[in-house]
Formats: sequence, C-alpha cells, structure tokens
Amino acid sequence: MCASRSLLELLFTAGDAGDLGSFGRYMHEDVVVHAPAGLSTIGLESEKESWRKAKSAIPDLHHELADVLTTSSSEAARTVVTGTLHGTYGGFTAKGRPFKIDQAVFARVRDGKICELWEIVDVASLKDQLGTD
Repeated sequence: MCASRSLLELLFTAGDAGDLGSFGRYMHEDVVVHAPAGLSTIGLESEKESWRKAKSAIPDLHHELADVLTTSSSEAARTVVTGTLHGTYGGFTAKGRPFKIDQAVFARVRDGKICELWEIVDVASLKDQLGTD
C-alpha cells in the first residue's frame, strides 16, 4: 500500500477499476457501510456485491477525491462522482443517462483498515439529472 494515498483513495480507485479482490486490503471483513438509497451493507462480501451491481449498471463509475483529511483513526473526503447509468442501481433506473454528483465520505479506521464508512450523497441532484421523481 502506498503511504501517500489514503485508504479512501485506494478503495475508490480499486472499486472504480473493478478490482474488488483488493478490498480486503482496505476494509475489515466485518466492515459496516452506511449509504443512502438502500445501499448500506454489513461485511466485506456484501460491500463487494454492492460494487459489482454498481459497476454492472454504471460501467464508467468514477470517484474523484477532491479533498482528503486523515488521522490515525479516521478519514474524510469530498468526492465528485460521475458515470452513466445503464439500468437500475440503488432504486434509480435510467438508460444511458450521465450524472455528476457530490459525495462526502467518512471512515473510521482500526488497525490500518476501514471498519465503518458513511457515504453522504446529493440524492436530489442525482434524481434531477436522471429525470426521476
């Protein structure tokens, strides 16, 4: 693991690339992820499955971490998420609709890995861009 990159940067870079096999390097087996739109997960395998579904519906999913703050026990990042939704994910359905939304992520770190993660997403903007109610 590169010391100059945060766990959040490494995790989202791997997820965007579809490298879900590397998630165990960045997250504990019993990780808890709090996410909007019914996308919360408990456990590493459940989180990987959520990412599989995301990449299936949004093949060009990309997280650009604009600001990252780290301490020995936590990380936070302001993120810009882009992609094109082709199908259904998180209760949203679209056929080839691009989006760009803001996201904030907060991670609690234990023993050098993420043990709990909170994702705050601008769902209203996503709804507007996808043309859903």
